[in-house]
Amino acid sequence: MKQLVCPVSNERINERLTRLNAFFTILIVAAGFVFNSVIFPLVLLADFFIRAFTRSKYSPVSFVSAGLARLLHLSKKPIDKAPKIFAARLGFLMTLVIATLFLLQLYTASMVVAGILVFFATLESAFGICVGCIIYTYFILPLYK
Repeated sequence: MKQLVCPVSNERINERLTRLNAFFTILIVAAGFVFNSVIFPLVLLADFFIRAFTRSKYSPVSFVSAGLARLLHLSKKPIDKAPKIFAARLGFLMTLVIATLFLLQLYTASMVVAGILVFFATLESAFGICVGCIIYTYFILPLYK
C-alpha cells in the first residue's frame, strides 16, 4: 500500500478532542434522521464551517468535547492540526450535501451520504483512522503533481 501523505502544519491539537468531535458528529447525524429534522445537519454544517474555515478555537462540538475531556480527565495527545482541518472541510462538504438533499426531500440519497460521513467519523472516533489523509493522498495530491 502506498505511504499516506497528510497535509502538514506547525500547529498541534489534542487527538482526544478530535476523536470526541467525531463521536459527536455521529450522534448529531443520527439525531437528524431519528427526529426527521434538517436542524441537526444544519447545526453540524455550521460547526464544520467554524472548524474548517475560521481561526476560532472552539466550535460548539469542540466546546462540548473539551468539557467532556476535562470531566473524564483525558490526557492530551498532540497531533498535527492540518489533516484535521482538511477532514473538517470534507465534513463540511458532506454535511452541505446531506442538508441539501434532505431539504430537497431526497431522503435516501441524503441517508447514503450521511452513512458515508458516519462511517468516516466512526473510523476516526473508534480507531484514530483519518480518512482525510487517504483522500488527500489518492485524490488531492496527484492533482498537484
